[in-house]
Amino acid sequence: MSAAGNRDMVRRSLAAVWHPCTQMKAHERFPLVPVARAKGAWLTDFDGRRYLDGVSSWWVNLFGHSHPDINAALVAQLESLEHVMLAGFTHAPAVELAERLAAVAPGKLGHAFFASDGASATEIALKMAFHHWSNRGRPEKNRFVALGGGYHGETVGALAVTDVPIFRDAYAPLVRQALLTPFPAPDAGDAADALERLLEKHGREVAALIVEPLVQGASGMRFYPAAYLQRARELCTRHEVLLVADEIMTGFGRTGTMFACQQAAIAPDLLCLSKGITGGYLPLSCVLSTDEVYAAFYDDDVARGFLHSHSYTGNPLACRAACAVLDIFERDGVIAANRERSRRFTALAAPLAAHSRVRNFRNLGMIWAFEVESGPGFAMRAFEAALARGVLLRPIGNTVYFMPPYILTDEEFGMLVETGLALAELP
Repeated sequence: MSAAGNRDMVRRSLAAVWHPCTQMKAHERFPLVPVARAKGAWLTDFDGRRYLDGVSSWWVNLFGHSHPDINAALVAQLESLEHVMLAGFTHAPAVELAERLAAVAPGKLGHAFFASDGASATEIALKMAFHHWSNRGRPEKNRFVALGGGYHGETVGALAVTDVPIFRDAYAPLVRQALLTPFPAPDAGDAADALERLLEKHGREVAALIVEPLVQGASGMRFYPAAYLQRARELCTRHEVLLVADEIMTGFGRTGTMFACQQAAIAPDLLCLSKGITGGYLPLSCVLSTDEVYAAFYDDDVARGFLHSHSYTGNPLACRAACAVLDIFERDGVIAANRERSRRFTALAAPLAAHSRVRNFRNLGMIWAFEVESGPGFAMRAFEAALARGVLLRPIGNTVYFMPPYILTDEEFGMLVETGLALAELP
């Protein structure tokens, strides 16, 4: 399609589509990027221009776009069952996926509740935690604790445990704010001590602590040590508080292990999964729970059951895509391959780490991040400058990060590094 096709697609989109996390008026100056097709790590617009997907399309396309194995799995599933409601019915993809997630998850998380997206998984985990304690005769345990700077989604319940002002403040009158405990940096011990003091004071009314294990994403890819998770697990157990691990972003190999919790050798009571679970193909999320949490709902009384649903819960196509993703992990030894890839890529990024305007260059698994000393409005200027170089990046404030698909070549990562060096020169 011609460049006129590009312009036409942008015009129609601006007239009809309300885009997420977007001030639509900004597109009077900066046009949308229309994507016609994608393959591997590359997006292509209607004029044939290509863009390297350096953020896995919001952290979801683990194995790139149009992966032949996931494509084939979906085509095969279409021939048998595209959808059936999961209330009162079941099907093979949901059962297989639940069993396989339980097998690879930390600890004993043998019960899978499926939903559509990450914020929904957060909502489910919070409702489960509250309802679990209510069913056990502890209705006073109805508050939540979250880390300062944490992000867990933008629905009303999820905003209660999200501490990113731009998302939370506009809707503050709708939100019951969680208790906040300090982010565990620079000293995990100090932060854990603060959590201990909070739970000593409020533990009798707290249902759960929710954390993004090892990395806070929306706050600027902030890393923290595994030792904090170990202390948090101990404190939650001592004070009868459920531990919710939000691995929506960190799960499925992104931090160097299948799940970030595994680097702390701990298991949560509830584990939230989404994003990469289907390799970027279809909306799906999941909350895995322990037997103990599940048992609190197992009763003759319908009102004691978990009262949450949506029409597409456990959609067979999405579950089959997720099973295909797990097949790739098993067959290709992805975790071990990523460790070697991470080592090579970090070495390739040495000139970027050494740049005079780059601060706090850091790496964990398949995440690289750094800050750039620059003026106001850096994120939008950097986004635009990267696109001009044929690279999709989405900076957060002055933080630039790379979260590429796991199939990236050394040459393609070198392109990210060269783009990062160019962004470091922006005024």
